[in-house]
Amino acid sequence: MRWSLAALLIGFGLDLLLGDPRGVPHPVALIGKLISALERMLRRSFPQTAAGERWAGGVLWVLTAGLSLLIPALLLWACRRVSPWLALAAESVMSWQILAVRSLREESMKVYTALESGDLEASRRAVSWIVGRDTERLDEAGVARAAVETVAENTSDGVVAPLFFLALGGAPLGFFYKAVNTMDSMLGYVEPPYRNIGLVPAKMDDVLNFLPARLAALLMLAAGGLLGLDVGGGWRIFRRDRHNHASPNSAQTESVCAGLLGLRLAGDAWYHGVRHEKPFIGDERRAIEHADIPRACRLMYGTALLALLCSAALRALLALLAGRL
Repeated sequence: MRWSLAALLIGFGLDLLLGDPRGVPHPVALIGKLISALERMLRRSFPQTAAGERWAGGVLWVLTAGLSLLIPALLLWACRRVSPWLALAAESVMSWQILAVRSLREESMKVYTALESGDLEASRRAVSWIVGRDTERLDEAGVARAAVETVAENTSDGVVAPLFFLALGGAPLGFFYKAVNTMDSMLGYVEPPYRNIGLVPAKMDDVLNFLPARLAALLMLAAGGLLGLDVGGGWRIFRRDRHNHASPNSAQTESVCAGLLGLRLAGDAWYHGVRHEKPFIGDERRAIEHADIPRACRLMYGTALLALLCSAALRALLALLAGRL
């Protein structure tokens, strides 16, 4: 277990240094291909009814989550049979691939760069890579708002929650979480054809993110204080608007970010050509601007460092308790 603490710290450092290098195969991309293949197979195997599609989604969830937990666990077991140093190296690389701190900043800053250059179409294309909504109708403010929202939300999904599960169960549990989160990203929509097959993946993602999302919100408030932001506003909007989302978790960090930066986020959005009415999060104390994207990124980095400290402490405590059993 002590090796997992070292692997977590090394993996976090590798993510900050390297991010997700282009051209390097990524396990999460493989998980995505597995989800797509299973979806096609299970849609053919189960009845084309609401109940049949829900059963298909449940089976898909069990197979994907189970394989994503089992395969890295077996790989690490085999590495430990050879050498603990090989196991440390393997788990460090796995931990690096589970985290998304640098890549979240890099992708959102591409949106900022396009906006600063005055190229609205390029900014729409850039933001389409990091959000699930339709982007072709967004104006400059809408693009900037979407980028800030996704940085805020993914501070939980892409940073704090993965660190939390890495601390609890090492890389195997980290990949288990990434599989659940990826299934929700690919299938967790209320529109056809995902309404039924995506039900179980969406609900299980809500369950797994319940505690990490709230921890992320509190850590973001602390990071905001360290960065000199409006902590009082962040706490007020968090208490008022943290449930202003269809997901019980997504607005936790979004509300904190909105309050800290003095922005109004969320509102109506288009998904797969269908307009969805959504409540606002935060008060519009000022108009959103391009520079709010790097501000959100700095807030995300501060939250990530605090989450790392908490996760390392949790992992060390678990190792200490395991040593006494």
